[in-house]
Amino acid sequence: MLERPASGERAVVVQLDFGQLDIEDQIEEVRLLTESAGGVVVAVVRGRRQSPDPKTFAGSGKVDEVAAMIVTCSAQLVIFNHALSPVQQRNLEQILKCRVVDRNSLILDIFALRAASAEGKLQVELAQLEHLATRLVRGWTHLERQRGGIGMRGPGETQLETDRRLLGNRVKLLKERLRKLSRQRGVQRKARRRGDVLNVSLVGYTNAGKSTLFNTLTHAGVYAADQLFATLDTTSRKLWIAEAGNIVISDTVGFIRDLPHSLVDAFHATLEAAVDADLLLHVVDSANHARDEQMAEVDKVLEEIGARDLPQLVVWNKIDLTDAGPGIERDEYGNIVRVRVSSRTGEGLELLREALAEYARAKAESRRKALDEAARLAQSDFTI
Repeated sequence: MLERPASGERAVVVQLDFGQLDIEDQIEEVRLLTESAGGVVVAVVRGRRQSPDPKTFAGSGKVDEVAAMIVTCSAQLVIFNHALSPVQQRNLEQILKCRVVDRNSLILDIFALRAASAEGKLQVELAQLEHLATRLVRGWTHLERQRGGIGMRGPGETQLETDRRLLGNRVKLLKERLRKLSRQRGVQRKARRRGDVLNVSLVGYTNAGKSTLFNTLTHAGVYAADQLFATLDTTSRKLWIAEAGNIVISDTVGFIRDLPHSLVDAFHATLEAAVDADLLLHVVDSANHARDEQMAEVDKVLEEIGARDLPQLVVWNKIDLTDAGPGIERDEYGNIVRVRVSSRTGEGLELLREALAEYARAKAESRRKALDEAARLAQSDFTI
C-alpha cells in the first residue's frame, strides 16, 4: 500500500474527452474543486478516447504522459476528473507511484472538510464508508495467508473480512442515526404545515450564490464564500413579509455535475427540506455561460430525490456581473417564472419578496378553498 499524504499537494489533473461539448468548463470546474480541497493544480493532461481503458482508464500511452508530468512538475497527486473503478485506481497508483484520486473521492474530501454539524458529519462519514467499501482490496494481503502446522495456522477470519464486517456494522449504525434525525425533521415539518406557513427551499448549482441570498434575505449569518460547496448543512430561518406573514426559508447543499450517488443517498435527510417544500427557489448564476447546463444538472438531482415536479421559481442571480437589470418575468398565464436579482448588491430583492408574498397568498387562498369545500361536503353528508 502507498503512503497517502494529506490534502494540499501539487496535483496533475487528467481530463479525457469522450465526445463531450463542454471540456473547458469541466476542466475549470475540477480546478475549482481541487482548490476547494486545498490542492494546487500544476498541470492538466488531456486526451481523446472512444471509451475508457478497462485497466487504467486512460490507456498506457496517456499514463506514461501523466508519469512524465508528475516528474516535471514535482507533483504528489493525480486527479482524474472521472469516476474510476477500484481496479483502475489501484493499477494507476502502482504505475504512477503516487496517490490517484477520482472525481467522486475529490468531492467526498471537500464534503469532509466542510461538514460542521453533527448530522453533516454523519452523512459525510456514511458516504465515505460506502465509497471505501468497494476499495478494500489487497490492503491486508500479508495477514490473509493461512499457514499449516502447529502454531502456524492463520486466523479463521482474514483481516480484510474483519474490516468489511466492521465497516458494515458502522454503516448500519450511521444509517439508523440518520433515520432518527429524518424522523425528527418530519415532526418539525408537520408542525410547520399545521401553521399554514409557506415553506421555501433554496436549490441550485454549487457557487450560484444561494447562501449569500439566504443571508441577505434572513440575516442568518450562514458561511458564504466564492468556492464550491462552501456550506453543506441545511439551515432554516423565518422571513417576515408584510403582505404574507412568516415564510420559512431553507438553504440546502449545492448540486454539481455527476454528483456521486452515495452522496445523494447519504444527504437524503438534508435534501428532504427540498422534497417537502411548497416552493423551490432555483438560484442560477446568470453570469456563468454554462448556466443552462447547470440548471439541467440541478433538475436531474431534483428528479433523483423526488422533487422534480414541485413548483419552481427561478432566481436569476448575479445580475451585477451582467447587463441585465432587476425584474420579474411571467408566463402567458401571468404566473411568475423568473426574478432577476443580485444577492450581493441587493438589487431586485424587493421584487423577490413580492414574488414570495404572491405565492404565500396563493397557498393561503388554496387552503381556504379546500377547507370551505371540506366543510360543504361535511354539511351535505350531515343533511342526507
